This record gives sequence, C-alpha cells and structure tokens, in this order.
Amino acid sequence: MMKPIYLDYAATTPVDPQVAEKMYACLTQEGVFGNPSSRHVYGSAARDAVEIARYQVAQLIGALASEIIWTSGATEANNLAIKGAVKLYQRRGKHIVTMQTEHKAVLDVCQHLEKNGYALTYLKPQPNGLLDLDEFRVALRDDTVLASIMYVNNETGVVQPMNEIAAITSERGILLHVDAAQAPGKLQIDLKQTPIDLLSLASHKAYGPKGIGALYLRKKPRVRVEPLIHGGGHEQGMRSGTLPTHQIVGMGEAFAIAQTVKDTEIKRITELRQRFLQGLKIIPTIKFNTDLTHTVPHILSLRFEGMVADAILDQLPTIAASTASACQGKGTEGSYVLRAMGFAESEIKGAIRFSFGRFTTQQDITLALQSIQKLFV
Repeated sequence: MMKPIYLDYAATTPVDPQVAEKMYACLTQEGVFGNPSSRHVYGSAARDAVEIARYQVAQLIGALASEIIWTSGATEANNLAIKGAVKLYQRRGKHIVTMQTEHKAVLDVCQHLEKNGYALTYLKPQPNGLLDLDEFRVALRDDTVLASIMYVNNETGVVQPMNEIAAITSERGILLHVDAAQAPGKLQIDLKQTPIDLLSLASHKAYGPKGIGALYLRKKPRVRVEPLIHGGGHEQGMRSGTLPTHQIVGMGEAFAIAQTVKDTEIKRITELRQRFLQGLKIIPTIKFNTDLTHTVPHILSLRFEGMVADAILDQLPTIAASTASACQGKGTEGSYVLRAMGFAESEIKGAIRFSFGRFTTQQDITLALQSIQKLFV
C-alpha cells in the first residue's frame, strides 16, 4: 500500500539521509560516542564534532559559533530566551510586546509571565498577517524589556519585516527575540546585518532530527539569559545537561546542507507551489488566506469556502496535510492565527495548510491535484 503524499513539511521534515548517516557515526562504539565533557580522547572527539556543528549552525544565520547555545528544540529555546532574558534584565522593566499570531511556545510563555507580574501587549496583525510597524512603535514603552516576533509564521508562511522590526527595537534599546524555527533554508538570515538579540532555531524543521535546537545570543552588545536548567554549567552556564552529540551533529549537518542548497531549493519549491496553484484555479470555492507575495513558498494556507476542512481531508486519504499547526493539539477550535487575522469562524473551519519540502516531487503535486480535483470537478 502506497504511503500518502506528504505535504506537511511545516509540521516536521524527514531527516535527510546524509544527516542520518552522520548521526549514526556518533552512536556506536566504533564512532564518536563519547561525552563531550570528558577529558579523554573519546570526549575530545565528541567535543570537536559538537563544535563543528555549532559552527555549521552559526554559518547559516550569519552568527559566531560562540553565540550558539544548544537546547532540546525551539520550544526550549523560546522558553530560555523569553523567561531567561526578562528575568535577568527585569531592572529595565517588566513589559513585553508580542503578536497574537505567535507559536504557542511563545504565547504560553508570555501568558505564564503575565500571571507572574509581567505586563504583556499582544498585537493584532494586519489582515495580511504582517505586523503594523506603526502600532509596534506605539506599543513600545519606557519599561518594555523585550519584544518577541516570529520570523516565518508556521501556519500561513507570512514573513515579518524583520529588518525594520530590529531597527526599531535596536534604536529603543529593547531586546528583540525572534522565533525562527520555520526560517532556516527558506530565506536569507544574516545576523551581522539584522540586530536581533535572541533567535530560536529548530532542527526538525530543516531535515535534522527532533529533540535538538539552538538559541542564538548576540555577543556585541552582549546578551545573556538566566538559565532554566541547572546542573553542571554547560553551554556557557546557560543550559546544563550532557550534550547529545548525535543530535547536535545531525542539526549541524542539516544546516550545512541547507546553506548549500537554499537558493536552488527555494526556486524549485516556488515552481512546485506555482504548479499547485495553477491546478487549484479550476476550483471556485478555494480562497487564499494570505497575500502570497509576503510568504515563503514552502507554506500555503487556503480555505474551501462553505466546507469543513476536516471533512475534506477525510476524503483525501492519499494526502497528508493539516488544518492548523500540529502544536495546537486536539480539541482546539480552529486556527487562532487566522482568527487573529480577522477571518470569520466559517472561513477558519474551511482552512487547510499545505506545505512543501525537499522531497516533494512534480509527481506528488500532480497526484495531489488529481485527488483534490476529483472532489470538486
């Protein structure tokens, strides 16, 4: 029995075979299995592998290797960045600005802090999903310690104007945290040019393994965070715990591959999306939830007007796609992202996210379109 066509790359990506091969070499007795903190030759080999990976991750985002702190994923990186920064710098103030369309790994952290004495401003996006820069400026206060804005929205693919946002926070001396889990390999990130202070990264969104991520902390001017996990002082004292060499090596290799293939991959996926869009034009009930000029080509949010998305996907067993972010879990009432953008409940119920990736083929697009068209034509 053939597997369904995978069009849910925004939820997670399969590990690239080259990445898996590098990881395997760090698991067995014949490989680099040592504890990176050990002083003997096995530990030294593992430590070298970890530092190579740190450099590979830094290269993709225009950072220094010493600015990369390993975490268990983007969720932990978001927690460490926001909680760790506002607690360490609370003398500056206890006000935080974010958006209503952020990932739950940011929104839930902000709500936790709100219950513990911090003041939060949740900015509503414009109908196209973009942050209103004028509203952002007005929202910043003398006691604003941090702003947290997602680079690429995981549901809609909307790309925020990060250069402009960073210029505003930098001028005001306010820390800027960016959840960039969906960004690597999808657009150019250069932290030498964009004054972002803290940036969260995930491995499994870029063809690396799950369970590993990283937090970028700017060195000039120096940014630090209060650690959430204590016990050994690893990672410059900001994130204790024995480093998982195989996962770190996997993330490093995944980011190195992304650096190499980024331009050609963006071009190819743009072409795949265009072909998908052309095939959907014959279905009059389909409407797009975003202005496609402001999104990455990898993520496509659309809706079937007058229909329920879950019912549509039930009739499309040959396609693996999502109605909203996988991180919302079950029992939720549709996409809070689309709700924040001003969509009606009936429109939200018809929304589906298709996302394309490295292993999506022309044939996948053809077969997916045939399945969808059969329902409507």
